[in-house]
Amino acid sequence: MTKLKYIFLCVILLVSSANAADQERKVVSHDEPEYPPIAAKMNLHGTVKLKIWISPDGTVRRLEYVGGHPLLAESALKAVKRWTYEPSSKESTTTVELKF
Repeated sequence: MTKLKYIFLCVILLVSSANAADQERKVVSHDEPEYPPIAAKMNLHGTVKLKIWISPDGTVRRLEYVGGHPLLAESALKAVKRWTYEPSSKESTTTVELKF
């Protein structure tokens, strides 16, 4: 039973260190999102949350809108699509929040 606990602990440590490595990828270049004119007319402010899949070469492979005002989402998606991250040995995911 002790050996099983040791193996289980090792697996947990490996998984948590892999997740920590994903979160450590730094943004190399990023574009600020354009504030949509209709949102300015409505005096609309808020935060848009996006999930990002980053390819090993550091480019954004896929984006998913998670939350926030829909009028601000398109601008956030367009800007983040052009971001680049540090290269890595594997694909990673992260979540970002953009404030308008």
